Amino acid sequence: MRAPLSEPTERMAQPQNRFHTLWARVREHPLFRVGPGLITGVADDDPSGIATYSQAGAQFGLGMLWTMPLAYPLMSAIQSMCARLGRVTGKGLAANIKDSFPPGVLRAAVLLLLIANTLNIGADVAAMGEVAELVTGIDRHAMTFVFVLLTLGLQIFVPYHRYVGFLKWLTLSLLAYAAVLFTVHVPWRQVLAQTVWPTFVPNAAAAAVVVGIFGTTISPYLFFWQASEEVENMQADVAAPPLLREPQAAAAELRRIGWDTWSGMLYSDLTAYFIILATALTLHAAGITTIDTAAQAADALRPLAGNSAFLLFAIGILGVGLVGVPVLAGSGAYARSEAMGWQFGLERKVGEARGFYAVISVSVLAGLLIQYSPISPMRALFWSAVINGVVAVPLMAIIVLLVSRKSVMGPFTAGKPVVILGWLATALMGAAAVRMFIPD
Repeated sequence: MRAPLSEPTERMAQPQNRFHTLWARVREHPLFRVGPGLITGVADDDPSGIATYSQAGAQFGLGMLWTMPLAYPLMSAIQSMCARLGRVTGKGLAANIKDSFPPGVLRAAVLLLLIANTLNIGADVAAMGEVAELVTGIDRHAMTFVFVLLTLGLQIFVPYHRYVGFLKWLTLSLLAYAAVLFTVHVPWRQVLAQTVWPTFVPNAAAAAVVVGIFGTTISPYLFFWQASEEVENMQADVAAPPLLREPQAAAAELRRIGWDTWSGMLYSDLTAYFIILATALTLHAAGITTIDTAAQAADALRPLAGNSAFLLFAIGILGVGLVGVPVLAGSGAYARSEAMGWQFGLERKVGEARGFYAVISVSVLAGLLIQYSPISPMRALFWSAVINGVVAVPLMAIIVLLVSRKSVMGPFTAGKPVVILGWLATALMGAAAVRMFIPD
């Protein structure tokens, strides 16, 4: 039998217990319960996205800064709908489409998603290899192979509850783009004026860049990923059934989803804004108006803003690539597995979800093979953008319809302001998709 605590020991234990109680409350606050929304936001700024934002800044200077404040509420609304759908129903986006729409709708969406994701992975890992070669001097193909093995190994052999912590730490890599601004002079008054009231000619070239920015910012793979990550989080916590079965938890969970998603998208949006701003103040100011890859943008910064800016830009590309590639591969695997009724989840072992991990492996390895094929990574990125532009619009309409249906969401349908933003985002992406097919 344990002896009773002495009085001094009891006094020491009481503050310690109060500390643990306080820390437990702090950890339950929505501010500290970020996850799917934060990771999705960072994955949105993958290396191919960085190339798009860099091109916007290099070609148009400060004239494209306005796109990011406009994109923020639209991307946040769509992603919060995806998160709500997963948490309320306990099923990912593909499973909900399967239950509510004809089979052909899901089959077409998943097929196009897998093709677009594989092409995007090819472009992303190529950019990571190029940047790693610039930093280390080691051959880009060798470095690409290392990154592919690293991302595959982490996804396949590390349980989700540990792997997601690794992804959260990698999200800090986006801070590198804010740090780049400390290496150059920023005329903040002019920046603010151009953000609110831009001066640029709305010609075909400008329209093409705007299409690229919104197509990069609002992308189908992010829809599937965030909904499925909410399900993954629930499966990792045995005490967290879907909100349809546990409505008393809805207030706290929906508040957490709102904070997680809107803050994650803000982080992503601000980063894109900083990339456009940094390249506008350096590349555009120096007369460099054409950027094909993220690595080219990083290399061009070195003589203009010094090694510090170059290294910060390069670190950001590598960090977000290690987030973006797993999200691209994982989103396709979630969609395919839900469509086929397979077991899925990064928390499961390979033997428990062979089909799920097979899709991840094939997607990443096929992306790697693009480096050794006649297809250039930039051509792969172009076709990825085309496919995403085709599939995003109907998918967004489907998402808005799903979260508006009581037959799907019960009493937890999305609010009218979010639904309106969702339809606005769908209309904007529809216009962007149409513009993409109109020759200059």
